[in-house]
Amino acid sequence: MILQLRPIGRVSLFQTRFQINNYPIPKPVSVSVSCSLSHEAEKIVGEFDPQIPIEQAPTPPSSWYTDPSFYAHELDRVFYKGWQAVGYTEQIEQPHDFFSGRLGNVEFVVCRDDDGKIVAFHNVCRHHASLLVSGSGKTSCFTCPYHGWTYGLNGALRKATRISGIQDFAVNEFGLVPIKVATWGPFVLLNLDKEIVTDKIASEWLGSSSELLSLNGVDSPLSFVCRREYIIECNWKVFCDNYLDGGYHVPFAHKGLASGLSLDSYNTSIFEKVSIQSVEGGSEDREDDRLGSKAFYAFVYPNFMINRYGPWMDTNLAIPLGPRKCLVVFDYFLEASLKDDKAFIERSLKDSEKVQMEDIALCEGVQRGIESPAYITGRYAPNVEKAMHHFHCLLYDNLIN
Repeated sequence: MILQLRPIGRVSLFQTRFQINNYPIPKPVSVSVSCSLSHEAEKIVGEFDPQIPIEQAPTPPSSWYTDPSFYAHELDRVFYKGWQAVGYTEQIEQPHDFFSGRLGNVEFVVCRDDDGKIVAFHNVCRHHASLLVSGSGKTSCFTCPYHGWTYGLNGALRKATRISGIQDFAVNEFGLVPIKVATWGPFVLLNLDKEIVTDKIASEWLGSSSELLSLNGVDSPLSFVCRREYIIECNWKVFCDNYLDGGYHVPFAHKGLASGLSLDSYNTSIFEKVSIQSVEGGSEDREDDRLGSKAFYAFVYPNFMINRYGPWMDTNLAIPLGPRKCLVVFDYFLEASLKDDKAFIERSLKDSEKVQMEDIALCEGVQRGIESPAYITGRYAPNVEKAMHHFHCLLYDNLIN
């Protein structure tokens, strides 16, 4: 687990503007990330029926969380299509700033080029497939650590070392393979599949939920505080399911958190690809209460979570690493008036860390239970698990079509 404390400037979260990369890039080679739907994966998808009302519906079968062929199909249909949140713009605030990451089996790098435009590429050298960079930082070019091939921040191949004698080599066809990139408010989004349509990014990603997000303070000016990362031994959907159970597990697993919430006030709203859970605070008179008078939890399909409570916001990104492993990235933001209150920040992060450790234990226990022959499928609690059912129905639509 890594904790980084790096105060940076103010950011207005969820501004309505968005910007798209239209930087001229080298002609890419033909790259396909699709995989054919195997007979086994097709059978597994069909074991869940979204048409059954939640009151009567079984949950998806355990194979949705364990089967390698299902996982491969899921990457192709869910993560390699549509807009995916991968970071935030302050990670690349200045020209030459970059950050890298992984989405399924796709390694990517996002940067601001020499002109300050945001661009993204597959983080793979065109020579022998070495990764070019790791982490984040600042650079004027991408130089392969393996054989020294060098690329400009526009993706063009600038230098190929020791290739004298090579034949039929077209330099302009060996630039980095581009990825479509956009920003919405402070968030950086990638799209590995479809053509960019400038007036549809916000509606495709958030749909009609954006107004409610704004009304609940998601777009207020906040300052970035830190990032924490957790590798969890569970399928990425187990983590999402845990998030989407309408507070069902809170009084049993998070007794400290439960004491600061009025659990009877839990409410869930469903939108096109977003679900929003809200709950009233139960201890707003406490001066050190980080939760405030209301907590607000937004799930943006397929794997991005936005939590607004008191003066805080944190975002959670669940990144699949295999059928039974995921990386969850937490980014913390705070109202600017409190960004210098180190005692409050430390106390709040400690409380948050306790909740995350409790959730990790839960999720890893669920994964082990799912892999047991005693479990095939479960049931929904209709009054609280509507958001979870909505998530599973969206997955089915992606996986079957």
